[in-house]
Amino acid sequence: MRSLKWALGVVLIAVFGLITLYWTPDTDKASMRAKYGSRASQYIDLGGGLTVHLRDEGPRDAPVIVLLHGSNSSLQTWDSWTSALNGRFRIIRFDEPGHGLTGDYPARDYSRAAFADIVSRVTTRLGVARFVLIGNSMGGGVAWAYAHNHPERLTGLVLVDAAGEPKPTNSSPPLGFRLARTPVVRDLMTYVTPRWLIADGLRQSVSNQHVVTPELIDRYWELLRYPGNRPATIDRFATPREESLLGPLPRPIPTLIMWGAEDKLIPVTSAAWFKGKVPDAEVVIYPKVGHLMMEEIPSRSVGDLAIWLEKLVPAKTR
Repeated sequence: MRSLKWALGVVLIAVFGLITLYWTPDTDKASMRAKYGSRASQYIDLGGGLTVHLRDEGPRDAPVIVLLHGSNSSLQTWDSWTSALNGRFRIIRFDEPGHGLTGDYPARDYSRAAFADIVSRVTTRLGVARFVLIGNSMGGGVAWAYAHNHPERLTGLVLVDAAGEPKPTNSSPPLGFRLARTPVVRDLMTYVTPRWLIADGLRQSVSNQHVVTPELIDRYWELLRYPGNRPATIDRFATPREESLLGPLPRPIPTLIMWGAEDKLIPVTSAAWFKGKVPDAEVVIYPKVGHLMMEEIPSRSVGDLAIWLEKLVPAKTR
């Protein structure tokens, strides 16, 4: 019994030491808004304590594109695509609940259905009736859910390394994602989030390592620590997986499926799964690209997207 108590004491001291060593407080809300906001930033109160950070750029009378980022990301992931398209399209992107400068969702509902509802609330608030919906990773899963629930509002759907297949084979999520699903450990992550863990996750997510710059790591690390985002992340990873949207879309929607051939998080086999649900979809696979094509190969990927969009909804001319 004495040896057991001694061993337990050693473990507790070790845990306390690790917490002390890697303790990372929340970032300051005002400082983060100053650093990662812009003149285009809006903060829209959707009620219930939820204020969404968004940017709405481009001609008001142009075809509308809505962009949904992935897990633990933010609207900045779309910077290059937005710069390339916002002279011809109206581009709406926002930090989803528990991400970026939006912060946590007081209702603590981080289901895919709740995220899809936020898309409806944001676009309705902005007076947008129909739009092309583009989602990456988690955002792609939200876009897939939205297409099932509100197909009448979509002029097109673009799935970029999207979540949605129930159990994709050969998926290898980063350590941070695995820890966020581990009881007890995940609770500690609301206080202990070392920068190296974020850097490791980004390096695992991309194939083109040159994009993992100190600035990119800081952006992901600092915005994850924006007040409310870490507890929201734990709530989100604890939310049961939704596997109800396994059938085809209720009505035809022009669809483009874009995938990195070297995606380790959501393997390229998921592109075939989506193609099986939307037989008429166009599919583009990029060799030597990982999970974040809009940051890894921004010019090439947005060029292909622009060609597809022009056939679907001719852009506003200057």
